[in-house]
Parts: sequence; structure tokens; C-alpha cells
Amino acid sequence: MRLTCTVNGTEQHVDDVWEGESLLYVLRERMGLPGSKNACEQGECGSCTVYLDGLPVCACLVAAGQAEGRQVGTVEGLADPESLHPVQQAFLDAGAVQCGFCTPGLLVATHDLITRQGRPSDAETREALAGNLCRCTGYEKILDAVRLAADRMAEPTAGGDR
Repeated sequence: MRLTCTVNGTEQHVDDVWEGESLLYVLRERMGLPGSKNACEQGECGSCTVYLDGLPVCACLVAAGQAEGRQVGTVEGLADPESLHPVQQAFLDAGAVQCGFCTPGLLVATHDLITRQGRPSDAETREALAGNLCRCTGYEKILDAVRLAADRMAEPTAGGDR
């Protein structure tokens, strides 16, 4: 089948897609967007989290055919050509990036959380990010990054409208 969907604001066409291929595979291997990571392939780790029509999903669990005609947003789509998104920059500034394997999913989940809730409490953050597993950290720097990103996105000059 031919898959046509909009990825990070650009219409994409991919030929010879088997309907059962995962959206994650199509994004990484056919569209050249390696940001979302392939870790568990069971929707348990959150490393492959992307937006599908504005909702966060595990791309490893979405069949490519389900993305037909839909909007997909990846971690690459958070940044603009001139700068990182405030969530991405906050993760760097807070030292929340270690091996980086979980980071793309955490960035998308954090972006979604702050977009929906503004300045979430630590308990709300822990609940929202519970589906994103990290083997390198004790999560404290990740919580620091979420707080920092929420503060920056609340500031009118920090790109909070993105």
C-alpha cells in the first residue's frame, strides 16, 4: 500500500508499506526520522512515543495503515530550524539526558503534559511520565527538566506558544 500522512507538518508518501508494519518502523526506516527509539516493541517503555492526531501514542503499537491520512508528530518536529523547543532545551540544561534512549519519548510526553496542564505538580508529572522508562537515572533530573520546561513555556518570550 501507499501510506500518505502528514509528519511534522509535511505531507509524506511512502510506497510499498505493508499495513501491518509499525508506524515506528515506517518513521525510522522508511522516512529517515530516527528520533523515536525502538526499545521494547510492546508499548511498555515509551521510547517510541509520538503524536498521532495530537494524542501521544506508542508508535510501536500503531500499524502503519492506521496512520493513513492522519497527522503524526515526532520528537524531531518539536524543534524549529533555529532552536530547540523549550522542553528539549530544559532536558539538556537540567542534565536529564544520559544515554538518550528514553529521551525522545520523555520529550514528547513532557511536551504533551505541559501543553495540557501548564505547570504540573510532581505527582502529576510522575503519573504522566509513568509509561516512560529510564534505566540510567533516578528520575530526579527528569523532574527538574519538566519543572524548568514548564516555567520557560509559561514565560511569554520563551516560546511558550509552541
